[in-house]
Amino acid sequence: MLEDRKFKTGPAGRVPKQGPRPDHIQNPDYTPASVDFKGAELLGQRQLAFVENWARDWRSADMKVALSQTIFCGGAHIHGNANGRLHADLDSNGWPQSGRNRALRALRNGFAFHFAGDQHLATLFQHGIDEYRDAIWSFSVPSIANLYLRWWEPLVPGQNREPGAPEYTGDYLDGFGNKVTNYAAGNPEKQPGGNRLNTRAAGFGIVRLNKKTREITMECWPRNVDITDPASKQYPGWPRTISQFDNYNPPSWGRLGELTFDVENPVVQLVDAATGEILYTVRAKGTTFTPAAPRGRNFVIQVGVNAPDRLIVRDARVGDDSRAVFLR
Repeated sequence: MLEDRKFKTGPAGRVPKQGPRPDHIQNPDYTPASVDFKGAELLGQRQLAFVENWARDWRSADMKVALSQTIFCGGAHIHGNANGRLHADLDSNGWPQSGRNRALRALRNGFAFHFAGDQHLATLFQHGIDEYRDAIWSFSVPSIANLYLRWWEPLVPGQNREPGAPEYTGDYLDGFGNKVTNYAAGNPEKQPGGNRLNTRAAGFGIVRLNKKTREITMECWPRNVDITDPASKQYPGWPRTISQFDNYNPPSWGRLGELTFDVENPVVQLVDAATGEILYTVRAKGTTFTPAAPRGRNFVIQVGVNAPDRLIVRDARVGDDSRAVFLR
C-alpha cells in the first residue's frame, strides 16, 4: 500500500504556470520533457526501496497487488465540465515522468497489478515505459459519489486497438509523453442531468484474484445495481480478465526454454548475466515455468521454495532449450 501523492514534488514555483492553476497545463505547444526536471520525485527513495524489496519477497505470497491513490499516467483529457480540456495535469501520477517510470519499473519486477482511485473516472490501462505494454496494468475505480467530472476523450483514435473496440481505446501518449494503452473508460454523460449520480458515471470497482489460475478479473459497476442480478450490466469494457504474468510481458520479448521442478510453485528469479540486474522475481505456477526474457542477452535463472537461493541455469538465451530440475 503506497502513499503516492503526499510526498511527491509540487509544481508551483518549479514549473512555469501555463494554465489557471500551477498543476494544469493548457498550452498545447509545451514540451513535455521541459517539466521533467532533475530532482522532481514521485515516489521517494525510501518508497522505491520498499517497493523493490517487496517485489522480490514472495514469502507466503502467490500474487501481488499495489494499492495506491491514483494511476501512473495522465488518465483524463477533460476535467470539471465538458469544455475543460487540459493538455497535461501535473496533479496526476504521470508527472514527473522519470519518477513515474521508476515506480513502474519497481512494480513490474514483481508482476504487481495496480488498483487505485482518485480520478473520478473509471479507466483500465496497461502502462508502457520503453515500449507500449511493457509494464503493469492499472484499474482506477469510479467515484461512488461523482460530483467532479473527468473524461478520457483523446482527439484521435488509438493505435493497435482490439477488434471492435471503441476508438478511444488503444495506444496513446498521454500529456507527458508517457506510453499508455487504454482498454476501457467509464465516461460520464456530456450533459449530466443535474446532480443525479446515474448520469455522472458513479459506481464502484471489484477485483477478483484467483490464486489457482493466477488470473485477475476486474469489474466496474454503476452505482445502485444488484451485481447478483444476471441482467445487471457493467460499464463498457468490463469485466476484463488478465493473467498475473501480463503485468510484465513486453511484446518484444521472447521465451526461454521450459523449466521443470520437483516442487510446486517455486520462486523464480531472472538475472542479467552481464550486469547482475534482477529483471524480475515471481512465484511460478505448478511444476513448470517458461520464463519470458529480452532477446539478445544472457541470463542466470535462480529458483527457491520461498526465495531464489539456488542457481539452476546459467547463460540461457531466448530460444535455448533451457530445461532444468530444481533439487530440494
